[in-house]
Amino acid sequence: MDSMNQKAIQQQALSNARNNASMANYAAIFEGFAAKGIPADQIEPRVNVFTFHAWKALGRSVRKGEHGVKVCTYVPMDKVVEENGERKVEAWRAPRMTTVFHISQTDT
Repeated sequence: MDSMNQKAIQQQALSNARNNASMANYAAIFEGFAAKGIPADQIEPRVNVFTFHAWKALGRSVRKGEHGVKVCTYVPMDKVVEENGERKVEAWRAPRMTTVFHISQTDT
């Protein structure tokens, strides 16, 4: 992956994390990190809990061997379909699993 493409992926991951208003994964995040020994008062989704690529965009690296918490996210999808000779774009959001990491699992 070239560095420009990688930077774009990292910035998109950070934007997705910061701009998503859903709290659907909060329970899984708090339970998962509490099971790893991180106190609940130190867990702040969208502040100190991000995906691998979002941490990279913030200038941090997830330490080798760290295991995060699996959460479900919805990814925008689309496809072009032809109907009666007319082309149109169908768009939807598809569920995907991703892993988030706490800041204590990262280094600068």
